Amino acid sequence: MAQLVTRIDDEMADAIDALIASGEFASRSDVVREGVARLVDERRRQAIGDQIIAGYDRLPESPDELLRAEVAARAMIDDEPW
Repeated sequence: MAQLVTRIDDEMADAIDALIASGEFASRSDVVREGVARLVDERRRQAIGDQIIAGYDRLPESPDELLRAEVAARAMIDDEPW
């Protein structure tokens, strides 16, 4: 497992320590790992979303496809037991 060393300001360290004191995390390392994992996941999801949008820009839905999607959505809503 790789080890990273970094510096943060005292205010951020206090905020991290508060998360530990509240019982949400066991250690500073756990807080940092969770934060980095969330950041990496957020960026990965954004990249996937950007690829999906680019695909629709390259090959947009036809008017017929949009109409069929609307009809299907309305049917699903009508089937709900509101």
